[in-house]
Amino acid sequence: MSKILLTGFEPFATSSLNPSGEIVKALKGDDLVTAILPVVFGQASALLRELIDLHKPTAVLCLGQAEGRSEMTPERIAINLDNARIADNAGNQPLEQRVIADGPDGHFSTLPIEKMVASMKAAGIPASISLSAGTFVCNHIFYVLQDYLKDSSIKSGFMHVPLMDEQRREYPTLPTMPIRQMVAGVEIALNVLRVETT
Repeated sequence: MSKILLTGFEPFATSSLNPSGEIVKALKGDDLVTAILPVVFGQASALLRELIDLHKPTAVLCLGQAEGRSEMTPERIAINLDNARIADNAGNQPLEQRVIADGPDGHFSTLPIEKMVASMKAAGIPASISLSAGTFVCNHIFYVLQDYLKDSSIKSGFMHVPLMDEQRREYPTLPTMPIRQMVAGVEIALNVLRVETT
């Protein structure tokens, strides 16, 4: 039986909500292990590694918020760069630093991202593959995740989600998506993973 580790993030910067964390809270399943990660460089990736070691999942899907996007966007590649435009929740703001000093420049997702996007779009949920996970904590944990699992059979990767409708007051000029639609999209992605890992 498959066991999927699904993570989201706590709110950060001036936000009072983070859709990735709200999605994780909404999803339940006998084969699902969920966690909310801190928006803190190093601390988030250390906790993610601990969760993998503890639960030994067959797949890992990490979620994060991407202001300005209007689609569900599985990421294709993580890059070996921390370059924070703002400080994380602990006040850290690494600039032009490698995530792992001797690591490769990039790591690709091992999730079936094409199938995930096709399945979400078939259900009427806007989705596309992204080629940039940024250089903040989202990319940081994505890179650490892929590096940590590079020699394993565990499927792993990252998906960014848009702002949720409840954040319109904080981000009046940016696109949002109903949380129920995002939850449905992630459930579809998880079902694709279930098929791939059984």
